[in-house]
Amino acid sequence: MSEPIAVTCAKCSSVWQNHGTTHCWSGDPALAPPQPGNCPSDAYGDVVQESFDEYRGDSEDAKIAFVAARVEGLCYQPVPGSDAVNARWTRVEDTIAFARLMGYKKIGMATCIGLLDESERLAKILTAQGFEPVSVCCKAGSIDKLELGLAETDKVRPGTFEPACNPIAQAEICNRMGTDMNIIVGLCVGHDMLFNKHSTAPVTTLIVKDRVTGHNPIAVLYGQNFYYKRLQKQMVLPVNE
Repeated sequence: MSEPIAVTCAKCSSVWQNHGTTHCWSGDPALAPPQPGNCPSDAYGDVVQESFDEYRGDSEDAKIAFVAARVEGLCYQPVPGSDAVNARWTRVEDTIAFARLMGYKKIGMATCIGLLDESERLAKILTAQGFEPVSVCCKAGSIDKLELGLAETDKVRPGTFEPACNPIAQAEICNRMGTDMNIIVGLCVGHDMLFNKHSTAPVTTLIVKDRVTGHNPIAVLYGQNFYYKRLQKQMVLPVNE
């Protein structure tokens, strides 16, 4: 079996900056920029076609894909007298519209203990929009991190009781409550993976954990040429850590 072709779609950023379009997105396909040699549209054409066959059926995946595409269109409004469009909805509004069009009612919120206030604010909005929000904190069960095999020195505050995050419990509790859809509100890297893995209901992320940037991790990407240039010059942790 041949080695899979590595795709690097991110590099088409320069194509977009130069042409305002790429091979896969062009107002006129005949005038689109050339296709890169490792373009997934060609290198993985079978995967692309098979996935679209899934979207044309009556499965939950097909419905999610259809509603997501509908919400994307609703997120914008045309500018009179121009071919430009304005974005009109925030991510919160996108999420509400998606849940409404999917027919969801009970919405689970997997919340970080550091964002309980934000989760309560979200719950009030969801309630006002006609949904039934339920929330589960990451520290449910209050089990000391030492039970995971960590050393006392691995804690944020060594020598104190420090409960471990429990994303599997968060997911299973949501499962038992029969949530139609779950929202991640600030779970840590890794904990979000476990929640996604064990959640029966579809999961979307509203807030990602970033303790430094106020939960706005894209700030690092915009600042990497100056403030975060260290990320291109030194390892965050040694390779053999």
